[in-house]
Parts: sequence; C-alpha cells; structure tokens
Amino acid sequence: MKPISRRNFMAFAAGGTVALAAGTVHAHETPVAQPWNGKMGGTDPGPHDPLREAENPDIVNPPATDSGTLPNLRFSFSDAHVRKGSGGWTRQVTQRELGISTTIAGVDMRLNTGGIRELHWHKEGEWAYMLYGRARITALDSDGGWFVDDLAEGDLWYFPSGMPHSIQGLGPDGCEFLLAFDDGNFDEDSTFLLSDWFKHIPPDVLAQNFGVPASTFSKLPSPSDEYIFAGTAPGALKDDAIAGAKRSTLQFSHRMMAQKPITLKGGTVRITDSSTFKISKTIAAALVELEPGAMRELHWHPNNDEWQYYLEGEGRMGVFASSGQARTFNFRAGDVGYVPFAMGHYIQNTGDKPLRFLELFKSDYYADISLNQWLASTPPALVKQHLQLDDEFIKALNKTKTPIID
Repeated sequence: MKPISRRNFMAFAAGGTVALAAGTVHAHETPVAQPWNGKMGGTDPGPHDPLREAENPDIVNPPATDSGTLPNLRFSFSDAHVRKGSGGWTRQVTQRELGISTTIAGVDMRLNTGGIRELHWHKEGEWAYMLYGRARITALDSDGGWFVDDLAEGDLWYFPSGMPHSIQGLGPDGCEFLLAFDDGNFDEDSTFLLSDWFKHIPPDVLAQNFGVPASTFSKLPSPSDEYIFAGTAPGALKDDAIAGAKRSTLQFSHRMMAQKPITLKGGTVRITDSSTFKISKTIAAALVELEPGAMRELHWHPNNDEWQYYLEGEGRMGVFASSGQARTFNFRAGDVGYVPFAMGHYIQNTGDKPLRFLELFKSDYYADISLNQWLASTPPALVKQHLQLDDEFIKALNKTKTPIID
C-alpha cells in the first residue's frame, strides 16, 4: 500500500473524496505486524485499533527496560485541528495538545500560490523551517528598516517578538513550513492582526493618523476574511524593494542546508544557533539525518527542554527520567516529540529509509552531553567500580563526541 503523505492527505480531504470509510480498507492493506505479545501481559481481545497500535509497537509492547509513569512525549500534527482560509490552511501543537511542551509551540502552515499570512506580529519569537515550495517573507525592524527575502525548502527565518512581518506563497505551488514559537502556551488566535486592529480603531482616529478622509475606511475587510487569504503572487524579489526607505541591517533568514554538516558513518547533523544565525536569540536547532539502523547517541541537553519535529522516516526514542523512570515512543513523519530538561535519551532509525528530524531548544545556543564521551573522560577505575564492567568496555569508550552511531 502506498503511504499517504500529510500533504497528499490534505489535498485529498479538501476535495471531499476521502475513501477511508469503514469497509473500504482491504484486508491485505492492514499492517501485518501484530503488536500484542502474548508472552508477557497477554493479548487484547477487546476493542482496540490495530492500525494505530502497529504504528506504536514500543508503546503497546514496551521494552523491558521501560518503567514508571512518564507523561506522554509525543503528539502528531495529523491529530491537530485544521484551520482553513482562502489562501491555505494551518494547524498547531501547543501545550494544550501536548501538555509537557511548556517551552515551545509548533505550527504547520500551508500557503497556496499567492496565499498570504497577513501582516501581523506577536509576543513570542517566531522560528521557521521551510518544508516545501517557496515563500516570500517581509519584516520591519525597530529602526524602521525593511526586509524582504525569498526562501525555499530547508531555509529558516526568525522574527523576534513584537516585530511585524508577513509570509506569502510563491509559484509554482506555494509552500508549507513549520513555525516554532518560544512559549508552549502560544496560540495562533493570540496574534496581533493588521485587519483586526483597523476594525477596532475609530474611523476619525485612522483618518487623523494617515491624513486621509474617514470615508476611506468605510469598507474594511472582516478579520475573519484575512489571516490566511488568497492573493496575487508577487513578481521578482527586486520589485518588492521599498523605494526611498532604508533596508534593515538585520538578517532574518538563513540557508540551513548551505551549512557544512557534521558527517559521520550513519548520518549527518547541522546545528544552527545564534553563532551561525545571529538574530535567532531564543531558538537553537539541529537538523539530524539518520541512515537505516543508525541512532542518535545516548545523550542529554544541559540548556533546556528539547522539542522535536519528524520530517521523514520512522524511528523510536527512549527517554530516561531518573528515579527509575524510562519510556519508549515511536515516531513518524509529521510527529512532534518532546524531551524535558536534562533527561537522557536516544533516537533510533527503525525504518528502511532515512530518518530526518529537527531538534529545537528555547535557547540562543545548542548544547548536548555525550554519555560515551563523559565516561571516556572519567578515570577508568571510577567507571569500572560504578558499572562493574571490564577493560574491554573501557577501551571501547570514545573521547570524541560522536552524535550519530552507525
């Protein structure tokens, strides 16, 4: 059975032709994996969802090393409410959907060709990763400098809190992007919209402010018609330069894929924080790609919680929460993962294709601690007394951090 991508599903559903009704899924299309293990705990003869369970084998049949009652650390954008507009759609995963996610909230947004996310600003800093297509962004800095740029898949942008901006989908097929906000309680409905403010200013005040007759504002659009609305695709980037105004000295965009990656046997890592993307003061990120069978080494982060977005492939993550608590979660493209501050964890590629995901932190810098490197940099006799392991283990330790293990 050919997998249905998030984008194909959205287009499919928008046309009203979804055929996943009861009775239309053939028996041979049901995953052959039987997640329930009769050896420990028994089977599940009652009502259950075998399709869902087959996607989460390490939740249904957790490794024997799992223990305790860690909170849920996974939520899928496929389970998030979709808000549609004439120019595209959006959905979000905030602390409301994933209760543990206190530091970062995520938004998945699609703009059709010409579709506009209207001029707005918000209290939170906004970090973005382009998932698909091309977009044009605009902004104005606090010194009155304008900024306009075109972005493509793999590019980033960052708008500090309170800075006004817009996003528009370009040809040939608009764009889709992931937004990350530096507050888990962020809500799309809490943004300051241009059209909304105009509707709540007396016409005489608008007239005085802009030096035009009050009648100019007699037919303003409803804010519900804006937010994400259909527009005309702009022309060449140079044509959007603001004549007679100064250009911002700040760089709001960044080409993450142009960075030279850390390349290891088993995958690559690209790290982008304020050292490489100077304006990004509240979000640090890493783009990780794991080949089949490879894993993100055992590690933890000493600077903040980790918010993840899975771009491609299938994997599992084991998290150690101290006090004898540990839990394993399964992830697929479009899922959000979360690791609370300082908890040890690993991520394995369990599929037959590359596993790609983003690690995001509410921080201006990226940092991690490697378990392997820590033990290799500790007196051997001390390590041996702790773990009662032999010299062969000590010799195998690596003093050089290796974020990906083949």
